[in-house]
Amino acid sequence: QVQLVESGGGLVQAGGSLRLSCAASGSIFSITDMGWYRQAPGKERELVAAIRIRSGGSTNYADSVKGRFIIFRENAKNTVFLQMNSLKPEDTAVYYCNSEAPRRTYWGQGTQVTVSS
Repeated sequence: QVQLVESGGGLVQAGGSLRLSCAASGSIFSITDMGWYRQAPGKERELVAAIRIRSGGSTNYADSVKGRFIIFRENAKNTVFLQMNSLKPEDTAVYYCNSEAPRRTYWGQGTQVTVSS
């Protein structure tokens, strides 16, 4: 089992920045990838950014956040961060941390990000 605890959400004005963090605990040796998804009201959950925990730490971003968001990891603390810059009102959503392991997917509880115009 893997437990994911998110923090860092909140209310910010358009153009501002926030940093989300996701701390993993439990069977972390099994994790291959971690990422951030978001879900806005009335919309499906979508991938925002993902990072390989092993194999060089390659990253993947949704087109809508490229150039604005950065995902990075701090392996010593088993933590993945999402640095969100130049935030837009359309970034408003509940952001969920995700981790992938062979045959298992884990989710955090979600953290609200609200961007005011």
